[in-house]
Amino acid sequence: MFVSLPDIAPGGWRYARPAAVAAVPALVVAPPLAAACLAAALAALWFHRDPERSPPPAGVVAPADGRISEVRDEGDRLRVVVFMNVTDVHVNRAPVPCSVAEVTHSPGRHLPAFSKESDRNERVVVDCGDTEVTLVAGAVARRIHPYVEAGDDLDRGQRLGHISFGSRADVLLPPEFDRDDVRVTEGQHVRAGETVVAA
Repeated sequence: MFVSLPDIAPGGWRYARPAAVAAVPALVVAPPLAAACLAAALAALWFHRDPERSPPPAGVVAPADGRISEVRDEGDRLRVVVFMNVTDVHVNRAPVPCSVAEVTHSPGRHLPAFSKESDRNERVVVDCGDTEVTLVAGAVARRIHPYVEAGDDLDRGQRLGHISFGSRADVLLPPEFDRDDVRVTEGQHVRAGETVVAA
């Protein structure tokens, strides 16, 4: 019986390949270094793993794996903030079925994603009209890879991008949602595309 390898997010092999290639000559001259290179390559692939998910039939689902770090008012709307630890899957998913109106990249800082100052960090905003997903770079995560563009139609839980090496993903809930509709609490761990954050 063969063990199937997990799917890898686009670009994952790009991060793993240099370490894997370096392991070959290192095996001849410095086996411990070769082992370290191979471990680094495997860690990069594991970090970019992309497991299948089973979205529920209704509700706003989490855009990322991770911990709910904040549910906050933003004008007359609510923002649910998910902090992704280094051990979490970093493929991000659409919280609701929607049509992408705009994808906007904004440069910024690279402060720790769990801090309030991270609101000034580099980000990519996927605007779906009533719903908005913001992918935020952090201190280590400096590569945001959106998969979608304006005009794309997305299903609930469909992949919309990933962040290489950590950070944060927010969903700005549609205006009709209020605090009574939120189904998660701060500190709760959620799964992208599966955990309902509001209904």
